[in-house]
Amino acid sequence: MSPHGRGRASSGTEDRRSGPRDGQRDRRSAPRSESRRALSDLARALSDDPVQARYSPAVITGIARGVDLGLIMATGAIAISFFTPEQPGWYWLETLLLTAIAMSAVIAMEAAQLYSVTMFRSGFSQAVRLVGAWSLAIFVPWLGLGAVGLASAPGDSWLSAWWILGLAFLGIGRIVLHTLVSRWMRDGRLTRRTVIVGGGPAGEALIDQIRADTSSDVLMLGVFDDREDGRSQSVVAGLPKLGTVDDLIAFARRTRIDLVIFTLPITAEARILEVLKKLSVLPVDIRLSAHTNKLQFRPRSYSYVGDVPVIDMLDRPIADWDVVMKWIFDRFVGALMLLALSPLMLVTALAIKLDSRGPVLFRQKRYGFNNELIEVFKFRSMYHEKADASAVKLVTKNDDRVTRVGRFIRKTSIDELPQLFNVVFAGNLSLVGPRPHAVHAKAAAHRYDQAVDGYFARHRVKPGITGWAQVNGWRGETDTADKIQNRVAHDLYYIENWSVMLDALILIKTPVSLLTSSENAY
Repeated sequence: MSPHGRGRASSGTEDRRSGPRDGQRDRRSAPRSESRRALSDLARALSDDPVQARYSPAVITGIARGVDLGLIMATGAIAISFFTPEQPGWYWLETLLLTAIAMSAVIAMEAAQLYSVTMFRSGFSQAVRLVGAWSLAIFVPWLGLGAVGLASAPGDSWLSAWWILGLAFLGIGRIVLHTLVSRWMRDGRLTRRTVIVGGGPAGEALIDQIRADTSSDVLMLGVFDDREDGRSQSVVAGLPKLGTVDDLIAFARRTRIDLVIFTLPITAEARILEVLKKLSVLPVDIRLSAHTNKLQFRPRSYSYVGDVPVIDMLDRPIADWDVVMKWIFDRFVGALMLLALSPLMLVTALAIKLDSRGPVLFRQKRYGFNNELIEVFKFRSMYHEKADASAVKLVTKNDDRVTRVGRFIRKTSIDELPQLFNVVFAGNLSLVGPRPHAVHAKAAAHRYDQAVDGYFARHRVKPGITGWAQVNGWRGETDTADKIQNRVAHDLYYIENWSVMLDALILIKTPVSLLTSSENAY
């Protein structure tokens, strides 16, 4: 299974507490270098408010297209079946026309801008556009067939019935969608929780321009600014200053942040790079506001937050449909692997029980997505009474804390197999991703975040049982800073180049890497 480092503290220690404490992830426990900051009372109160997960507009609109296409095809099939009694079966013309009209209807609705969250929230405008797009899609082919003398071939009656049925079902679907989207907007599931970096006149202008767009999905929480002089007011255009950029990192670890917008001028390159380097550890979209840009780039050079032109600096990795694809891959492939490997897991559990006293499984605290603390399952490989729950001491060659069975299952990574429970049931691990490290894991005498600049950027995605670093030979004892630096470099490469095919490739290469790098696994 996972070829992750055996000599490092993250895999070489065991938590004596084999049972769950409360089943909840502790969002506020983060590495010393990022958390433990004394946030302002307002920032702390905002971060403590319960926030629901955000739904992806791209996924919602994609599903809406698929549902519309299905409804159109279904109502067309009903119309052909029940309104062409003189024809005993389907003919090629009906089938061709059904497919062509269904596809052209979705294209027409796309052209009518019917696939956006803003349109889903509207009532009258959505209804008018739906009637127009559907009528255009069905009547233009009908008139075309009549012009060439083929209107009588498919029969006028079933096309009329299809128009009525299709409009009715599409209308019902849009009513349901309107209800759901309106509810999700009220619940905050479709809003982008946004913070502004930088105050002053530029910040005020940006905030006012975003507020002017009443259909915007942006929910502005506050302003973060490192300046402490008169250029940084405590309130900017009605938004409170919540702290500095360093405070923003701690704030984003405590609550959901979707978007960060800089108001710094494009010419302030050094300052932009400095702030960007700090914020690159967060799983958020980062944009540079261009509303005061005097360079006047072409409109296509920008993306837009409402009506505000912005320059894309960093995107959240694995977003929208990529999240759906990775979730399906993890759950489906993970379930198959769990079934296939269950006999081996049962034999391993029996061997551990017979070899030494103590529980077969244990749970260990590690850092997961966005530095949230998670508990991962492992087979116990150490003597129960010698376990190092704080992950302070690295496991070394011939370590007397490791049992006889433990040496074998650690060397072969069989001890990692229970993490399939995390993937399939808990959902806090992926099959593939950066390996989750223990809370106090160290490279030589330094914590990982001290040994690697920008270390926490690897936490922008969910951790995995195996990863790109492991299949490229970076498995084993992290006794030097160079080893953890190379491991993190491979993790960051994976994050920036993720695809389902890359995940599949890593899974295929994992057994081979286990055989070729087992000498470093203790």
